[in-house]
Amino acid sequence: MEFSGFSKKTLPFLEAIRKNNNKEWFEAHRNEYEEYILNPSRAFVQEMGEHLMALEPTIDFEPKINKSLFRIYRDTRRMGANKAPLKSRIGIIFTQGSGSRLQRSSFYLHFSCDELFVSAGVRWFEKPMLDAYREYIKDERRRVELDNLLDALEAKGYKTIDKGYKKYPRGFSADMPSAHLSLYKGMAVYKILEPSLIEEGEKLIDTLYKIYEDMLPLQKTVYEISLRAKED
Repeated sequence: MEFSGFSKKTLPFLEAIRKNNNKEWFEAHRNEYEEYILNPSRAFVQEMGEHLMALEPTIDFEPKINKSLFRIYRDTRRMGANKAPLKSRIGIIFTQGSGSRLQRSSFYLHFSCDELFVSAGVRWFEKPMLDAYREYIKDERRRVELDNLLDALEAKGYKTIDKGYKKYPRGFSADMPSAHLSLYKGMAVYKILEPSLIEEGEKLIDTLYKIYEDMLPLQKTVYEISLRAKED
């Protein structure tokens, strides 16, 4: 299936999910979900993934649920999780490396009727990645290089995720160059676009490609960190 953009009915359908967030409504509208979201998402993953291979030949993508695509049903069993059964935003991920999907360095996006969110890196480190990240930035040269990279990306209009900690972890202090990097719980940059862009197939692919090309140095850095992570 060739990707020509999402339907103009896709975003209104996501708004309808938000207003009718129950399994009974969704099952009655499953055909619309497949037509407006699932099928074009699969086509998008295939085309965008092939483009991304020009940036990073080892990028992983597979147009299947629990691979590059996320389930529409939310896991409500986790403590503190949003208890609404359905997601009203659609996530898509292109990963590099092995291990847990969300702990691999990745090119990621999600869209809803509110925004098109585009990012690269890992937004939340679990302990093996957090340990590897902190070990990586203990080296002053690497730490300053990463800080300079983030500054360069921010100068291009990208944003770095918020810091997660207020106190410096062991081995870091305020008098160290770029020590603030040790306060992050993840490492990723992002940009927010108008969600209607998903309706313009070629423009969407071209726009994302240019963004991910800008973000590639950070994606590579986080991938290098992931290779140092040791599973518990």
